[in-house]
Amino acid sequence: MDKYEQASVLEALHNCIAHQDYSLHSRIILTERPDRITFENGGSFFEGTPTDYVLSERSPENYRNRFLTVAMRSLGMIDTMGYGIRDIYLSQRRRYLPLPDYDLTNPRKVILTIYGRFIDENYSRLLLSNTGISLTDIFGIDLLQKGQDRQITETTLKHLRKEGLVEGRKPHLHVAASVAAATGEKAEYIRARAFDDSYYCDLVLKYLREFGTASKADFYSLLAPKFSDLMNQSQKSKKVGKLL
Repeated sequence: MDKYEQASVLEALHNCIAHQDYSLHSRIILTERPDRITFENGGSFFEGTPTDYVLSERSPENYRNRFLTVAMRSLGMIDTMGYGIRDIYLSQRRRYLPLPDYDLTNPRKVILTIYGRFIDENYSRLLLSNTGISLTDIFGIDLLQKGQDRQITETTLKHLRKEGLVEGRKPHLHVAASVAAATGEKAEYIRARAFDDSYYCDLVLKYLREFGTASKADFYSLLAPKFSDLMNQSQKSKKVGKLL
């Protein structure tokens, strides 16, 4: 399938044009990387927060560039009800890919990232085997797969545990084995689920204490058999380099 859904890319780009703060005289920047595409436009997020539009049916009450927005709406370039952001999130959910990310840390810039590649296959399996899971729960699991455990509140974590969606303790949380078991693929789940990076790093340190020195090839022979079966040789080699 296409790495990105065309409608989502156009919606994101048109939102940048419609909501840009043109008084800043900044450029709209679109950057494509191997696994993601980012959209940057000048100005703060104009009204509310992205979550407001994703988890509820909020519609914008005002527009930063009213005449431009009305013209774009007339041409069918942007969503008339303000549901475009939610549609981008739902598109990623349907494709079993990570949810988009909004970076609003800079008050003079909005950055949206749309992912075109899996981060954690277990996250995608969860969406595949649980078609009725709520978008709110998916938000929590998505933070987990991106290593943003600290953003998951205790209330949310307690709920995800109750639903049987996560297991482990911070900072070693992961998708619960019961999710994979529900698809009848217990053995495959165990082979596919990678260990925590701390486990691999511990193996590296033990190897060095024992033998003193080692090449990357030595570490590859040590670690690669313990990586997820879903990773190819190139991904495993890059993983070893990252761990080193």
